Amino acid sequence: MTGIGVEAGAQAARSRALAVLRVRGRALAVALLPAAAAVILLTGASTGRLVGPAWDAARWTVGVLAVLVLLAAAGVGLVVARARPAVSPTVPIAERTAPDLYRMVRDLADRLDVPVPSAIALTPDCDSWLEDRTRTAPAPPTHAVPGGPVGPGRRRAPVAPVLVIGSPFLWWMRVGELRAVLAPVIAGTGPSAHPDIAAARRFVRGLDAAVAVASTPGRCPPLRGLCAVLGWVARLLLRGCRDHATLMERGVAAAAAERAQTVDYGLRIVAQEQVGLAYAGWDRLLTRVALPAWRMGRWPARLDAGVVAALTELSRRDRLAEGFASRLGERPACDLLEEPGVVDEAASLLAARLFHGGPAETGPDWAPVDWQAYPEEVVDRAWRAHAARLHRVLDSLGVRPAPDPAAPVPGGATLARVLEHLTEPAVRATAATSGRPAGTGVPVGDDEDLDPTTERSAVLAAGLSAEVAREEGAVAGGAGTARRGESDLWDDGGLPLFPLQPPRTARELLTDHVTAMVCCAAVDTAGAAPALDWLDGPSLLLGGERAADLTPRVLSLIEEGDPGPLRDWLAASGIRPEKPVRLV
Repeated sequence: MTGIGVEAGAQAARSRALAVLRVRGRALAVALLPAAAAVILLTGASTGRLVGPAWDAARWTVGVLAVLVLLAAAGVGLVVARARPAVSPTVPIAERTAPDLYRMVRDLADRLDVPVPSAIALTPDCDSWLEDRTRTAPAPPTHAVPGGPVGPGRRRAPVAPVLVIGSPFLWWMRVGELRAVLAPVIAGTGPSAHPDIAAARRFVRGLDAAVAVASTPGRCPPLRGLCAVLGWVARLLLRGCRDHATLMERGVAAAAAERAQTVDYGLRIVAQEQVGLAYAGWDRLLTRVALPAWRMGRWPARLDAGVVAALTELSRRDRLAEGFASRLGERPACDLLEEPGVVDEAASLLAARLFHGGPAETGPDWAPVDWQAYPEEVVDRAWRAHAARLHRVLDSLGVRPAPDPAAPVPGGATLARVLEHLTEPAVRATAATSGRPAGTGVPVGDDEDLDPTTERSAVLAAGLSAEVAREEGAVAGGAGTARRGESDLWDDGGLPLFPLQPPRTARELLTDHVTAMVCCAAVDTAGAAPALDWLDGPSLLLGGERAADLTPRVLSLIEEGDPGPLRDWLAASGIRPEKPVRLV
């Protein structure tokens, strides 16, 4: 039954590939119609049947039209054939750096009776796929061909696609689990080698690349007109073959899945559970742990290793540690790499570029950070940078220091200053208390920022939003200048390609800054310490315990102008709000 299913899926994919190629053939036939009509008219003139002024005018008109159409068709065909399709940003893995991984992939390909992928690359995401890169460069690198380079006297065989593996899989999964997950992916090299499917894929990728070429901005007016025609033709052909291409890929996937059932099928069911778990841990690690570091100009250099720590912590909290402990005793898939630390660092830097838009190389303002140094390098610096920004905005608003004659340094950056400003007067900027629509007189620009808040909180939040926007604009301008001249295989100007979070609202920014000010006061006056929580990111340790009940008290101050819950918490924790904190 497996062989029948494989053949049925492959046959469906081939039939849809032929449908895609028929679209190409019809386009060529349409381009040749004026030329065929011109040939008929010229033949009629030579035989004396189609003569006269009217036929002469028709011959000239159709002849000129045929030449123009043929030139346009040749130009479109040349662009489609020569355009370089977009390539997924990945970390290439040479065979000498991962011989065991290449050996495992070859063994899987042999068992599945399919061509071996030409190379292996890693992506900082929880996914795996095959990617054809034969048109992105004149020839593949030497290490990309497992069997060695092709000799000068031998005919070059079609290059198999590149196997792209999600880097979190290598660190979280065991060797057997990774093998089971990759089996259906590698099985896809079989249908990919069929000439009709390969030709149909090249045609669709060429059309997609042609649309991208036509959409490139900054061209002169004559070229813009030609690109408009090119883009119209390429989009028209894409619409004509889109459904067929989709069904072709479904047939390829079905055939690959059927073929892979003969390899580690039982283990694949268990491995798929680990795929979902790895995705959840990776997403939480990026949004809660990596993103704060990226915003501070630091990029964690061991993100993949952090996934293991995060999922292990999750299993401990959810009382699943016993099952996970026995699983973690098996050999991890990252052992298939000769230098997993180097690969993890490269994947971590690429993740920072894709999800945050960071530079491609390290520098004074973009440096790697180890997990051991994360609390000091990221958490503490972020808190103090937020506190400094908060007091700069208070200065710009003309807010005076807290009137506390007992303060050691009157006029310093104190938490008491923030508390006094947000508490007095406690007038809510809502219709229930002021008799006017919420937010009237409050300089905020978006409706989403009109959250329940006091008027002073809203003004302070708007000032923080403007200050953060200015700082991020300056950083983005410098990063854009530094990116010029980098790889043209994918659009660096569009970074980040996958933003992790939507822009923060003004109230969220104010909450973060007030919380950071409280944490600075706790560190400087109560002996607290910054820490890293693998699931929640930056955290505050008070007496060795994580302070998990701070945010509701800060929100009470911001939304209601009530400092009571926060002051009670500060007193119970031994934090003195009147003492100045260190901002740098």
